[in-house]
Amino acid sequence: MLKIENLHAAYGKVEVLHGISLEVPKGKVVTLIGSNGAGKTTTMRAISGMIKPKAGSVHLSGQDITGLESHKIARAGLAHSPEGRRVFATMSVTDNLILGAFPRFTRSRPRGDVNRDLEKALELFPRLKERQHQLAGTLSGGEQQMLAMARAVMLNPDVILLDEPSMGLAPILVEEVFRIISRLKEQGVTMLLVEQFAAAALNVADYGYVMENGRISVHGPADKLKHDPAVQAAYLGGGQQH
Repeated sequence: MLKIENLHAAYGKVEVLHGISLEVPKGKVVTLIGSNGAGKTTTMRAISGMIKPKAGSVHLSGQDITGLESHKIARAGLAHSPEGRRVFATMSVTDNLILGAFPRFTRSRPRGDVNRDLEKALELFPRLKERQHQLAGTLSGGEQQMLAMARAVMLNPDVILLDEPSMGLAPILVEEVFRIISRLKEQGVTMLLVEQFAAAALNVADYGYVMENGRISVHGPADKLKHDPAVQAAYLGGGQQH
């Protein structure tokens, strides 16, 4: 479904990704874990077109999307819920969600039933349903994070990139975010998840990749990584257990 091969990316002359390869099969949740500065967010940005890769390739459902502009990659079926939320503050919650479906109105994505999907998104995110008429800028940080996730779902994408969905959230909201990710997984949504809480990420994922200094150091089934002594020592010792 999503295949990254030998991906290199840089900011200016500083290379951050040194030839990483990973796969996200259809209907699976794959997580990318690692310490701050390992290159996880850069990987997400290079996949979704926020930065252009220097080398390597990104394929989505067999289509080469390497280096395309972000809006073209979205039309191809990839939704990115970025680190730091980035909602449209002066628009209502509902309008933010409808904007997530914009490529479906322009027929660059299969249209389907947008209104029904809006109802489903609000059911999935009950806090948003309560606040659907509020301006997005008046939501709490946790609610804005949920809005960014729900907006990604509204594209009806082939793959969703979730970059640090629990960042800065209170523990009770972290649990809610992971419940929602689990429900999306049950619905067969394909996801690539970057997450600071490695234990929680590996609990919800099917497969995991560990990044160190812009390279993949180890990868395998999530259950296997959870019980890998080196992974436990480096990433799971102080992590939140779910």
